[in-house]
Amino acid sequence: MQQIYDLVIIGGGPGGIGAAVEAKVLGLKHIMMIEKGDNHSQTIRKFYKDNKRVDKNYKGQEIELQGSIDFRDGTKESTLNYFDSLLDRGEIDSAFNAEVESIVKEDGEFRIVTTKAGYRAKHVIVAIGTMGKPNKPDYTLPLSLKERINFNLDKCSQNEKLLIVGGGNSAVEYAIELSKTNNVTLNYRRDTFSRLNEINLELIQEYNGQEKLRLRLGMDIVSIENENGLVKVNFSDGYYTIYDRVIYAIGGTTPVDFLRKCGITLDNDGKPEFDENFETKTKGLYLAGDIAVKSGGSIAIALNHAYHIVSHILKSN
Repeated sequence: MQQIYDLVIIGGGPGGIGAAVEAKVLGLKHIMMIEKGDNHSQTIRKFYKDNKRVDKNYKGQEIELQGSIDFRDGTKESTLNYFDSLLDRGEIDSAFNAEVESIVKEDGEFRIVTTKAGYRAKHVIVAIGTMGKPNKPDYTLPLSLKERINFNLDKCSQNEKLLIVGGGNSAVEYAIELSKTNNVTLNYRRDTFSRLNEINLELIQEYNGQEKLRLRLGMDIVSIENENGLVKVNFSDGYYTIYDRVIYAIGGTTPVDFLRKCGITLDNDGKPEFDENFETKTKGLYLAGDIAVKSGGSIAIALNHAYHIVSHILKSN
């Protein structure tokens, strides 16, 4: 039988690490932490220069830590070392370089599908940051086309001529979904798809065969221009096409799309919905850290979220 975890944590930042440590301290036995990067604390590693100061609080806030973690102000290096020591103490399973594709609750338990494997859990904490941004192409995107160039599905409507750019699962899922109500072309610079799961590969071949959407493979985009308010796309084969909208799905973090994949509802402002215990409308599914604050998150806040959520899980059992 596949292991059913008491808790699966999505994200290896302060909120995720805090949740793993507090869960172990407070008595949960089977814990898994999933991180899409190759190590924990990706935001600190990527966005902080060497020896940069790392503060417990944010812009003068004074927040008292409630749990068992005694985090103090330090440098990038001392902070990473401290989090290393916390993770090394406990028997916590982890999966790095694993990106979550979906979270679904079925028959009272969660099924988490990642690019590496699938997991089952009684409870899930999503503890992702908000500093990540979608990847953008090397060529210039005209500012005048800002409303016609997307990095998620937020502004898409119907009956538009669309170009989706990318060769991963997100790009294919965008193309398939939008082709139901739009004229869609999917552009990928390679001749074949190499990163798709079996379902998406089968679907894209089926849709292309039925001409529900067109594939434009093996060519790159050279430049983007404004053509009378529409998007003129110049390709490396010397031809160009004019589209109503271009949607890039070439990697990077797009929190709105990710939250939807996790089954988390959003309010009218596109913010995730959760209660005073940081529990979403799906019972047993929680949010922690930057993703669960309106503005001004901090390491101290993330650690307190973790303690509060784990305490709530134990009370609810």
